[in-house]
Amino acid sequence: MSSTPLDVSSYGFTRHIRVAARPDQVYDLVSTVSNISKWSPNALHAEYEDGAGPRAGAWFRGRNHGSGRQWESRSQVTVAEPGAVFAFTVLGSASVPVVEWRWTFTAHGSGTLVAQTWRLLVADPVLGSTYEDLDRLRDATVAGVEATLTSLADWVAGNVTAR
Repeated sequence: MSSTPLDVSSYGFTRHIRVAARPDQVYDLVSTVSNISKWSPNALHAEYEDGAGPRAGAWFRGRNHGSGRQWESRSQVTVAEPGAVFAFTVLGSASVPVVEWRWTFTAHGSGTLVAQTWRLLVADPVLGSTYEDLDRLRDATVAGVEATLTSLADWVAGNVTAR
């Protein structure tokens, strides 16, 4: 019995929020991956491998939780344009990129319009084996991104002074 691969081309979304700091400041916060646990309800820890920093090609590891379980991830930075774009892909069970995360930072008045985009690149059994599984994953990820962006904006408002 052969199985048709799941078409994941429609699994992606973008959410936005205004943050009261300059684009370079918000980029620095987000691209320092160890900060993500301050805002994300699902991220427990992240750090660059081998002392790397936010540059294209750098690797980092993360530990996440949700739906009653924990997991480790390994990601590679694909775009690191200070003050503008920070993007990375997450490896799946076959050590190929399965998800892309992209953050963009655009000056907006005295602050920044931050966009966070999630896009499923390929089907991977670790993410689900049916469209219903992928729908649940996307919906949970939307909720996590919205909470992360709100938390980031609130945190910046209380901890960062635009200079």
